[in-house]
Amino acid sequence: MVANFEITAGDHVRHEPDGTPALHRAFFRTDECTVFDTWDMTGMRGTGSHDWAVADVFVPERRTLHVPGRLLFNQWQRWSGVLYALPVHAITGAHHSVVATGIARAGIDALTDLAGGKVRRGRPGLLREQVSVQEAVARAEALLGAAQSFRAAVTTDIWDTVAAGHATTLLQRARCRLAASFAVDSARQAMDLMFRAGGTTSTKRTHQLARCWRDLYVVGQSAGVSPEWYALTGRAFLGLDPRPRLS
Repeated sequence: MVANFEITAGDHVRHEPDGTPALHRAFFRTDECTVFDTWDMTGMRGTGSHDWAVADVFVPERRTLHVPGRLLFNQWQRWSGVLYALPVHAITGAHHSVVATGIARAGIDALTDLAGGKVRRGRPGLLREQVSVQEAVARAEALLGAAQSFRAAVTTDIWDTVAAGHATTLLQRARCRLAASFAVDSARQAMDLMFRAGGTTSTKRTHQLARCWRDLYVVGQSAGVSPEWYALTGRAFLGLDPRPRLS
């Protein structure tokens, strides 16, 4: 378990050089925590992201981490390697988008399997023989492939820049955020096509298409890939200041 907190000494809160309260992160063992069963969600139910609390637990310094300045800040530069030197915008958002595109892939595969065996009522032939289903699958593949290619291009570019020892630019960081939000939106569009193509089978709560559709929409609600990132990255592309969210 991990939590953010402010360190106090007596009645005094530790502060950063600019006067803001110093934020730290602490890691707790699961057996030290009380878990509250609050994760009652439409999708992503298996993650079990419940609320939890601790009381009177000693946390050794090795299980704490100082978060300097703000949350959208690289907290891992103390370790060597390209991964730990990447700007946070190359990681936050992108990690949600990978989940989304993975779910969309599972949704396309589920529809493909269904189409090979289902015959719609009152229609001849298998589902896969219908032109509308063929078009839906092709469009879903294009949406997903385009999103994954864009994300791969911008993440490769920023990785190579850091690996070469150069500082990243605002536009590189903006593209990472844009690629993440775009990947999630594209995955949702692809999943909508598959859900619709599956007919009433998709509405069966236990079917893979239904699970993928629910899970993907929950992932897409994350602040890290919300629609606001389009406007923020657009400001960067137009030469306007996108801070403090994107810096």
